[in-house]
Amino acid sequence: MPAAPPPAPPVQTTRRKRNYWSIAIFVLVASGIGIRAYRDLSRPDAWDYWKDQYIAPSMTVSLIDKTYLAGRDQGRRTLAVSGTIGPAASRLLRDRVDEAKLTAGDLILLSSPGGELNQGAIMGEIIRSHGLATAVGTADASGRIKPAYCASACVLVYAGGKPRFGVLGSALGVHRFVTEKPMKDPVADAQRVTGAVLGYMTKMGVSSSVVEAMSETREIRWLAPKDALAMNLITDPVSKP
Repeated sequence: MPAAPPPAPPVQTTRRKRNYWSIAIFVLVASGIGIRAYRDLSRPDAWDYWKDQYIAPSMTVSLIDKTYLAGRDQGRRTLAVSGTIGPAASRLLRDRVDEAKLTAGDLILLSSPGGELNQGAIMGEIIRSHGLATAVGTADASGRIKPAYCASACVLVYAGGKPRFGVLGSALGVHRFVTEKPMKDPVADAQRVTGAVLGYMTKMGVSSSVVEAMSETREIRWLAPKDALAMNLITDPVSKP
């Protein structure tokens, strides 16, 4: 007579074991995330970065299927970027450009009072590396571009475009860049920042005269369209919004 098969393990016991393993795995994963977060937040300015990236982003980036520049073409795929340039702004822009799969000739539409200098430069580099155009403005529901303004660090973002469209009624504002942290030698620090901005603008094909305009005042100086053209900041003026 064949031997009887061994009894099956109690269902309740098996379920408990599975639950224990699930809890154990969750604890390990959560611990790893917690340790990494603690290490990241222990770095200077890390909390500002996390807050800007995950909790309360200071900048918004939205995809628009088509925008129209004074009837020049059949429309361009556009990322509309608005708000203050915060500590995680370049990461946000890079992610959105990749998600939207933008290609050369697509548009970055800017509306910003400025923000962090280094983030503005990185954003400009991202724009240039993808061959994207820039313009200052906002878009209505039909994709028609309306005037807006771009000041301070936003001008560095705008400089990354190729071409850089000028929209009638939009404004570009520049001023002297200063660091918020106290420095042992403010004069040397100002020279360092000015040199970095000059090198960046030169790389983007903008005249050094824009840096001279920045150095003249700590208040915003709104560039006249003819001045922005003379500086090669605007490379392709649009006759009407």
